[in-house]
Amino acid sequence: MDPANGFVVAIPARYAASRLPGKPLRLLGGEPLVLHVARRALAAGAREVWLATDDARVADAMDGTAGVRVAMTSPDHASGTDRLAECATIAGWGDDTIVVNLQGDEPFAPASGIGEVARVLAASGAPMATLAEPVTDARTLFDPNTVKLVRASSGDALYFSRAPLPWPRDAFARDRDVLPEGGHWLRHIGIYAYRAGFLQAFSRMPPGLLEQVESLEQLRVLEAGYRIAVALAPEPFPPGVDTPEDLERAEARLAGTAPRTA
Repeated sequence: MDPANGFVVAIPARYAASRLPGKPLRLLGGEPLVLHVARRALAAGAREVWLATDDARVADAMDGTAGVRVAMTSPDHASGTDRLAECATIAGWGDDTIVVNLQGDEPFAPASGIGEVARVLAASGAPMATLAEPVTDARTLFDPNTVKLVRASSGDALYFSRAPLPWPRDAFARDRDVLPEGGHWLRHIGIYAYRAGFLQAFSRMPPGLLEQVESLEQLRVLEAGYRIAVALAPEPFPPGVDTPEDLERAEARLAGTAPRTA
């Protein structure tokens, strides 16, 4: 299967975000945040782009946006994965459809990365795939809000954690302010691809112990014995928007990259 002709993108967008209420509709460059995300999905060449939301106000933000369909989903979903599983049912995707989960707070997600996670899923034969990029400074490695991962030589994920790992025992015994040379630390990028059939199965799995300890939903998949293929992102993924401060930084970034007008 050629993922460039076959993958779909689904964007979960819940209105009642805890750290930034009404996040999908917060303005970035004078337009709703979720509209920027939808445009990134369209730029990636997806066969279909769907917005999965629980609020008519978020759905209305897509009015007039060609190529974006809306799935009105239950407000009771515990996670974006559950919301996408309902979206898959509404959309009628077959079990083999490649579904890319693009978070609704990623207005700068590069189109190349969206396409790459679909390609990796198709090439690996795994039921789920994601992306990562190198960690280059100790502050990022020790930040519990930055999810780290380690992977096998095959490229499959071995573990995801909020803790710094792998842990260079001798180097960190001497100094934890600087990363030693030769490390291979990876930051997880929260974009996923699944086969639609596995997405449905994932949403039915009970939360695992590791998931509950780390508050990382993807650990449910590993603990249940399934593969997650991991590839390096083809270009950097700028940070998403979770807080008012993030939104300010996104606004500055957008202003700094926007073309000048006369």
